[in-house]
Amino acid sequence: MLFRQLEYFAALARERHFARAAAACHVSQPALSEAIRKLEHELKVPLVRRGRAFEGLTPEGERLVPWARRILADHDALRQEVSALRTGLTGELRLGVVPAASGTVASLTDPFCAAHPLVRVRVEASLRTAEIVDRIRRFELDAGVVHPDEPHLEGLLVTPLYEERQVLVAGGDLLAGRAEDPGWAEALELPMCLLHKGMRGRQLIDEALAGRGLAVTPRLETDSVVTLLAHVGTGRWASILPGSWLDTLRLPAGARVVRLADPPVTTPVALVTGATEPGSVLARALTRVATATRDADG
Repeated sequence: MLFRQLEYFAALARERHFARAAAACHVSQPALSEAIRKLEHELKVPLVRRGRAFEGLTPEGERLVPWARRILADHDALRQEVSALRTGLTGELRLGVVPAASGTVASLTDPFCAAHPLVRVRVEASLRTAEIVDRIRRFELDAGVVHPDEPHLEGLLVTPLYEERQVLVAGGDLLAGRAEDPGWAEALELPMCLLHKGMRGRQLIDEALAGRGLAVTPRLETDSVVTLLAHVGTGRWASILPGSWLDTLRLPAGARVVRLADPPVTTPVALVTGATEPGSVLARALTRVATATRDADG
């Protein structure tokens, strides 16, 4: 059995299409198909249901996909360990980040890159927690920055990073004549633009309002915090968003930030990695950097 055969099989299981799998592996489709046929012959079980096109994996194939992914991940981890012993950490760290943390991830990736200059980092910053966790389990990501209060984290190593707080951002003229510290009911009187329903930041807002017998129907919804701030910058809109974004994105001219209380709406943000030992040396190094950075900010 060759690692190349397992790589092709795992790619086909991921892409569910022979041509796309071959392109992902940078080989011809006949070469990929022949390698998988040889793997089937060696294992003495059919892995792929074939017709004119890919028709899915057999039950045996579906059962063997996690094994193939695990073997390939362990092989990569072994090579990373050997490389680290010889020349220091090298390779590529694959990091998934929920949108709410994409404005703060530099506080983690920047010190990591400074500590390990030979490592490349690939950040995907538009994923949801469930997708990040699933891809870590499939060994497609090394780590993720997620909301750990969501389910599905069993069996993973969770390293707390910080507590995110939602704040009101609005043009100064919109807030003129209002209370210095408005509550949620007062905030909802403003013309609102918010994140889409289903995004964790929006869920936090909806849950907080529901607990107070309130609800919001924003005139504008988006999946981009940058878009929210651009609308606030016109002076005619207000929004509720993660306060940490304002540390990295410039507050629009004339806008004010108000910390909504009664009580504040916060959510934890954490780094998650696979818990299997020894696991990815890059993920372990990132966890050490995350812990040191958090403790220094203390």
